Amino acid sequence: MLLDQLPALIGVVVGSTASYATQNLTERRKWKRQREERWDERRFETYGRYANALKAQLRIAQRIGAAKGFNDVADPADPAEWLPLLAEAESRRAEEWESVLLVGDAETIAAARRWHETIWMIELLVREGTVESDADKWTKAHQLASAARDAFYVSSRRDLGIAGAPPPSGEWPRPWRIELSE
Repeated sequence: MLLDQLPALIGVVVGSTASYATQNLTERRKWKRQREERWDERRFETYGRYANALKAQLRIAQRIGAAKGFNDVADPADPAEWLPLLAEAESRRAEEWESVLLVGDAETIAAARRWHETIWMIELLVREGTVESDADKWTKAHQLASAARDAFYVSSRRDLGIAGAPPPSGEWPRPWRIELSE
């Protein structure tokens, strides 16, 4: 009698084991997928905050540069009032940098580092440069910053699994006026 029921018992044990293993694998994949999504979301937010911090720092430096006579930037800002804001912007960038170091991959971290180093060049020109001696350096620093920004976005998009490259920043200096034709 036990021998007659043995195939059914084996079937129940095998079925239960297979069901348990399948459920376990499914739950493990689901957990892993959710974890990856959380990290993707955190990387996205981190990269965005970092980019915004750098853009704010650049914009402040450009406005101070405009007040000092550097070309191709509008909205001059009084250096005496805005240099402390530039220091605050650099502090904010440095805080965001730590998050990039925590969640970024090596390529994106390197691209982010290149970008902020180019912003430092612009900041140094604003703090110490003169239009008479550094106008070409100003233009070159902005060209390098645009290229570094593009590289950061290409790298961060790849890290996030976003298809395609962002549009390039364009050339620097930017034309002041767009000719209107009829």
